[in-house]
Amino acid sequence: MTHQLSSEELAKFSAAFNKNPQNQVIARAAQNKGILEASYNDRVQADLTQVFSTELDTQNVTDQKKSGRCWEFATLNILRHIFGKKYHVKNFTFSQAYNFFWDKIERANIFYDNIIATADRPIKDREVQAYLEEAGEDGGQFHMAAALIAKYGVVPTYAMPETFNTNNTDGFATALGDKLKKDALVLRQLKQDGKDAELEQAHKTFLNEVYQMTAIAVGEPPKKFDLEYRDDDKKYHLDKDLTPLAFLHKYLGEVDFNDYVVLENAPDHEYGKLYGLPFEDNVEGSYRIKLLNVPMEYLETAAVSQLKDGEAVWFGNDVGQQSENKTGYLDTELYQLNDLFGVNLSMSKADRWRTGVSCSTHAMALVGVDEDNGEIRQWKVENSWGSKYGKNGFFTMNNDWFKEYVDSVVVHKKYLTKELVALAEGPIIDLPAWDTLA
Repeated sequence: MTHQLSSEELAKFSAAFNKNPQNQVIARAAQNKGILEASYNDRVQADLTQVFSTELDTQNVTDQKKSGRCWEFATLNILRHIFGKKYHVKNFTFSQAYNFFWDKIERANIFYDNIIATADRPIKDREVQAYLEEAGEDGGQFHMAAALIAKYGVVPTYAMPETFNTNNTDGFATALGDKLKKDALVLRQLKQDGKDAELEQAHKTFLNEVYQMTAIAVGEPPKKFDLEYRDDDKKYHLDKDLTPLAFLHKYLGEVDFNDYVVLENAPDHEYGKLYGLPFEDNVEGSYRIKLLNVPMEYLETAAVSQLKDGEAVWFGNDVGQQSENKTGYLDTELYQLNDLFGVNLSMSKADRWRTGVSCSTHAMALVGVDEDNGEIRQWKVENSWGSKYGKNGFFTMNNDWFKEYVDSVVVHKKYLTKELVALAEGPIIDLPAWDTLA
């Protein structure tokens, strides 16, 4: 059944709009200042006090600039807080460029594997198209960063500093994506023709070319470096000729990514299930992306417990919703769009995910929480957008925003019940590339 608009109906719409004189006042404000500024609720700052009952000792923030590497930044920020606390050097940072390099090589390899595995399907197949659409992209998940760190280790920022192409990834992402898609056509044809020897050689040749492109754009990673720093007590430290993996094992050997669980809150999926995202796995033979879907109270409780033990918490979220970058406020009442338009735009979290209104768009770190008699009021958030946003780079998030727009936290399994630990160990329900969690 269709509906055709008539001139009489449109005239009624106009009459109804003009009947209320306040609509013209609101319209002028919205048209002159923009929707968000006209609906901005400045009263939220009275509640977002930026004072926290539990707070990690943090100072500087990192800056991912114009790149989609938040998942890497958030993971390395967790590690740098652990390193800083252990060795009394709070402003130490790890190189994101180093792990970015290896992600490009590993992700190209698994892309080729997936293309070969689906070569018998039409190129317009939904899964094949999903692989092609993501070729060369930057986005990722916690377990992707964990896989890279476990295999390649870490290095200090000075051992492999940022380049133009790590700070501004669009150009390289486009070039690499174009190459991967071109290679996909060749690999599909060789597989379909049964030319296995040529297929294997082409795979290796293409990976060599990806390495060449990445080395040109990013620079080759160091094989060894000297660890040199001065701690917060001004004591000098020097450890020479470390490999990235030796550095990881010697200085952060207590960190075992197998002990960490991604608690997911996706109310459009069944709770108590462990979901996998094979489409987004980036390192063959390493960590798989696993999300344990549970009600929100489990995420809150575990995150608070980990913070109280002095460890930051990686979390995924939809940062574009009800947020303001200059102040760093994350509050569900920040923009009063319902009042501005005079219509109800509210949706449940499950409905937002089902319809694509909301999804996971960013990763940051929780570094503080403010509680009042056990009730969570607000959270301190370490972002990776530099110091010009928020309060010197730190955002303040009220707990209603946490419940509505946070989708995952990464916590040590010691903060989980035995039942949740058992669920986190499997079995895994793999989701397709087009699932709302992907």
